[in-house]
Amino acid sequence: MRVLGMWSGPELQSFQAVQSVWERQTGATVDWQGSDDVAADLQRSSARSGPDIAVLPNLRVLQELADAGRLVPLDRALDVTQLRHDYPAIWLALGSRAGKHYGLFYKVTDKSTVWYAPTSFTANGWSVPSTWHDLLSLADRMVAAGHTPFSVVSASGQASGWPLTDWVSEIVLTGCGPDVYDRWVSARLPWTDPCVRKSFVMLLDLLHHDGYVLGGADAVLSTSDEQGADPLYARPPKAEMYYMASFAQGFITSRLPDLRPGRDYGFFPFPAVNPEWRGSITVGADVVVMTRDTPAARAFLSYLAGAPAQEVWIRRGGFTSVARSVPTDTYPDPVAREVATHLSTARATRFSAGDMMPATLQRAWWRGMLRLVRDPGALDSVLGSLTRLARSAR
Repeated sequence: MRVLGMWSGPELQSFQAVQSVWERQTGATVDWQGSDDVAADLQRSSARSGPDIAVLPNLRVLQELADAGRLVPLDRALDVTQLRHDYPAIWLALGSRAGKHYGLFYKVTDKSTVWYAPTSFTANGWSVPSTWHDLLSLADRMVAAGHTPFSVVSASGQASGWPLTDWVSEIVLTGCGPDVYDRWVSARLPWTDPCVRKSFVMLLDLLHHDGYVLGGADAVLSTSDEQGADPLYARPPKAEMYYMASFAQGFITSRLPDLRPGRDYGFFPFPAVNPEWRGSITVGADVVVMTRDTPAARAFLSYLAGAPAQEVWIRRGGFTSVARSVPTDTYPDPVAREVATHLSTARATRFSAGDMMPATLQRAWWRGMLRLVRDPGALDSVLGSLTRLARSAR
């Protein structure tokens, strides 16, 4: 049985640990096929040459493949009653298209996490902010006390700029609400819409506020996501807060292994711009789909959907499940458990905006954010260009 996906390195090793359990139980074999572009490889493959199962990098790809008739509905391949028991309705809805369920959210990333050092907050008498107003008030207190509030990065390489688009996604979702967010992402609302534009302004004001961001624009444009948390845990700290998806825990533990989770490092939810939308989060995920309906594919997908398969990877680290059947005490530390709880109890869940847009638009947005870090006065030009591109890419 063939499985196509983009995992490599430690992720692939963990997946192989998961598959080996199923192989021993069934006597079947999983043939992993690595890919740099799953959607393109699936489109080039035929029904005979293609994989049985694919691991997609985001929900946008699932929707495109489902619309093209390339996916097998899971409603006829898995026990739907069991799925509804194990997974919150919001996650089943996210994996559905035109009334049919296609995707299993197997490995999920919380993109609403702000990393900090609890010991530093306690020592300075700071409270965790719950709203954007609280966040900026806290930042002002930090600056007045001689501290730098934020470490901000744009990552590196061809995808440089994506962490900044995640900031905007959070601000739009928790400031404008899920309905506006959905219409903006689907190009039914222009990027120049007042609430969307204001969200960009809020981020740019933060980035260019005197004393707020460690190293200013130069550091934002030259620091990778892997390095972004380091300043929080220097002695003394060089910055106090770092907004980055939950996979930042892996960076922290690998670069700073002596830190104790929950005491030396932790996260708080991204502060809501509008308290009305508190509890709304953005996420990323690897989505498992069936591309050929075979007995082996059904058996393996059913195995992946269950708690035992997910617990294998959870114990190895770097994996968060949204399945209710996975006990929280499976997670190896309190921070990982808190991420899992945050994901499963969210009021509203949306994929980060860039991951829901056509690739050409997503890359243009990345480039636009890099330009705005240097030149915030270019905002209207950038938003106008993205609006035109979004309409043409629909």
